[in-house]
Amino acid sequence: MARRALALAALLLLGGCNWYYNTLPSPDDLMKAVPWFDHMIKSRAVHPYGRADLPRNTVPGTVPITGGEADWGAEFLAGNPASADRLVNPTMAEATLAHGDTVYHTFCAVCHGNAGGGDGPVGPRVGAPSLLTDRARGYSDGYLYSIIRYGRGVMPRYGDKVYLPSDRWAIVNHLRKLQGASPAPQEPAGAAVGIPPAPSSFPK
Repeated sequence: MARRALALAALLLLGGCNWYYNTLPSPDDLMKAVPWFDHMIKSRAVHPYGRADLPRNTVPGTVPITGGEADWGAEFLAGNPASADRLVNPTMAEATLAHGDTVYHTFCAVCHGNAGGGDGPVGPRVGAPSLLTDRARGYSDGYLYSIIRYGRGVMPRYGDKVYLPSDRWAIVNHLRKLQGASPAPQEPAGAAVGIPPAPSSFPK
């Protein structure tokens, strides 16, 4: 008799589990029934730009309402580095070095070499300059960033390939690491980042 009662209790219990999970409303459905929570006002999805007292934070990956990065390309390519030199590197160098190494080797090392000496597989054929010279070290971070974005001399623009500003700054930070790890070589006359050598020095 006791065994029968125990078996019956187990059957009812198992049947109760099915009823609990399959018939009762889910707590998730109950949450949907509440029209508003007081913390929702802080959500970026609620009137993100409609009120001045709410944080103006855009969802990652969306277009900023300011229209994005300013364009100083015409000025820079005309030889005026004023806007470029005013740029302030917004990144923490140590936090971007690993990523900068990856992006540099993806886009830059083929010409400038793994260590920045201008000796990449394609570098000597196009006259890619060393990035380790005293002159290259003297350029501002913004100047190097602008060369990546707009190109200069024999270097084409890479802003359409390295299109995230954070990636360009990561390259700049990695380049500074390379410069710090290498002694500055003797600089040949007229050499500079992005300035082509004399035509006679190009390989035939």
